[in-house]
Amino acid sequence: MSMRPWVVVEAPDSRGLRRVTVGSETVGSAWSVGELRRILRRIGLPDDVDLEDTAFICWRGGDSSAWPDRQWGRRAVLVLMVAGLLASMALSAAVGWPDAVGALTFAQRITGVLFVLSGLVQGVAAVMALDHWGRRQFRISGAVVLLGVLIALTTDSLLLFMWLEEKEYTPYLLVFLPLWCWSLWALVLLVREKCWKGVPWPKRFAAGVVATALLTGVSLAYSTMYQPAAAPVHFSLKAKFGASRADRSVSFVHVPLSLYLKNTGGIPVYIVNDVYTVRGRTATYSRFPGNDDLLTEWRDSAGGLRSPVGEAELYVGDLRKTVISSGHFNGPGKWLEVGQEYSLERVFQIPTDAPYDTITVNVQVAYMRKDRGKLNVDEFSTAHYTWQKTEGQYYCEWLGCGQQLIYSGRVRHNNNLINVTRRPRFVTAVWSPGLWFISSISSLRFREAKGALREEKRELDRYGAATIRTDAEVPVAELLRSAGL
Repeated sequence: MSMRPWVVVEAPDSRGLRRVTVGSETVGSAWSVGELRRILRRIGLPDDVDLEDTAFICWRGGDSSAWPDRQWGRRAVLVLMVAGLLASMALSAAVGWPDAVGALTFAQRITGVLFVLSGLVQGVAAVMALDHWGRRQFRISGAVVLLGVLIALTTDSLLLFMWLEEKEYTPYLLVFLPLWCWSLWALVLLVREKCWKGVPWPKRFAAGVVATALLTGVSLAYSTMYQPAAAPVHFSLKAKFGASRADRSVSFVHVPLSLYLKNTGGIPVYIVNDVYTVRGRTATYSRFPGNDDLLTEWRDSAGGLRSPVGEAELYVGDLRKTVISSGHFNGPGKWLEVGQEYSLERVFQIPTDAPYDTITVNVQVAYMRKDRGKLNVDEFSTAHYTWQKTEGQYYCEWLGCGQQLIYSGRVRHNNNLINVTRRPRFVTAVWSPGLWFISSISSLRFREAKGALREEKRELDRYGAATIRTDAEVPVAELLRSAGL
């Protein structure tokens, strides 16, 4: 019979854990005497075995009293590490999921998928943390935890960097700022204990981590900082007067008006605001002026109190335009997909003895690119009447606002990184018959948005918002002739 003891208790490691072997086989590890007795019981030794009997047990690196495990400190570190990784997993999923399932562009969907996958890796790292601060049955558990912490640090640093651009309060700030501090602490802790020890092919593992980080960084930078302008927005917007018809029962002429809009570009758009306005022009005519009166004639025509700015004629002065008909074309909150078209037929009336010499129509359409943001169309398409007190914040006295219709709704950027690092943005559109045509995007609601012109300009550019227009004009004489008058 061999005289060598067949149970060996190894010296404590850096965490106080002692490995127990029988021959060349590891049968367990123990933090305390109680755990050691459970291991001995499992391999067939009696409960009352004498731990000091060298015939059964050999102690290395300390006797049966050497149990340096700091239980509460180890468990506190484990709880903090697992909690931080799980919180980072939830944050990554919250940031990435909306883009992964709902973004319109491929780059934005890839970014969302990367965030979701990063969250899954952090979830696995949280499970591996239980093993790394436990009995370390998996050699790569420490490296997986390190990878999860590096992902958390990268994600939180990106969110913090984007938040610093605007420094706007958002509830997510209360999540990613503490997590950024936590990830720095966790990284220092893991590097000090060299958690990558025991990983097979450590150089390949490090190269894979670096390559993944570079690919993720490039994808995030492309999606966040590059505004997709390769597919520009183009429209076909037309307005045309039809042949008028006289009404024999009354002294009026009915004039048909045709409006047409088509998205001829490669990007779908939201209609933020649109309006058509028909005006009748009156003017004072003069005879051909002499050379000395040419400058006065031109100045009086262009600069008269009732003359439209930027419009002047040699023989016409005191230009006045009266609104005859005005309304929405397609309507705020609608959208046009690529290749989609919309047309509108309207009829307005003018008296047969109206003093107008020409009739003009002006059509304006304000739009926002759908690949830049998602508009809450149910909220935005609801009109608020400023003259009704029941409208709350939209109410405005008649003398101050007149007949205004207000449209307001939340807009979310298609890159959710911007949504979580900025305050909510709202689209506001104002329309009044023939007078007002206003569209804006800002972090402020309707009444608060006054004076935020710089922010509005930045947000209009960020969401790809712009305005197109077209005009048409017809002589009243032609309308009367086509009506047989």
